[in-house]
Amino acid sequence: MTPRVSVVIPVYNEGPEVVRHLERVLREVLLPAEILVVHDMPEDTTVPYVEELSRTDPRVRAVLNTYGRGPANAIRFGIEAARAPVAVVTMADGCDDPRQIDDLARLVDRGVVVAAASRYMPGGQQVGGPRFKRIASRWAGKTLKLFARVGTRDATNSFKAYDTDFVREVGIESNTGFEIGIELTAKATRMRRPVAEIPTIWLDRQLGESHFDVGRFMPSYLRWYFFAFGRRMSDEQMAARWAQKRPVPARLKEDTPA
Repeated sequence: MTPRVSVVIPVYNEGPEVVRHLERVLREVLLPAEILVVHDMPEDTTVPYVEELSRTDPRVRAVLNTYGRGPANAIRFGIEAARAPVAVVTMADGCDDPRQIDDLARLVDRGVVVAAASRYMPGGQQVGGPRFKRIASRWAGKTLKLFARVGTRDATNSFKAYDTDFVREVGIESNTGFEIGIELTAKATRMRRPVAEIPTIWLDRQLGESHFDVGRFMPSYLRWYFFAFGRRMSDEQMAARWAQKRPVPARLKEDTPA
């Protein structure tokens, strides 16, 4: 059976702590689904636990990212590997509510190209997390919604569903961190494609250690923040942009003769 939703989960040495979150995802997602756990290296400590779980539930697959290390490359690889018409990106640390994966996917089924789980709309909440990160993401979400009319108050949140055809059409240029969420929201806005949101309660990481580096990722977030304010772009213009800027996977670079 072809899945209706591909759940893309980038991981980095999560170890046994990933099992509890995956079990919640498997329990809460009722739509026909595949769970793609994307890792950067075969020796990642997450892999044995994912493979063990996949033996009892074939919806789960460990997927080796060959586009280069880092969450952006892992997410891009996962979405391109997705077999479903909808891809939902969620984290492995339990901060996102897996009960909302079906609702996000159904919004895309209804015609939006980006469906965001929003911490900052009525009914949403952010519990914990670094103070500067909270302030910056809330400010970015509010100003993008008010002035760029992006369709969500939480453009920076990674917990989103995407129309996979749309993503393959416009491409993912990000190659650093978790800025893919704001990139695809900004591109949809420039193309006047529909973006929608539902409220979510985000909980700070309860398991393991966060690998989010605000200082390292901030320039990439700002790039796409300002991109959202540009003029309307046609499908042809965005396709031409992607053809020009499409990143070369790291392993292809390594195989290219000097």
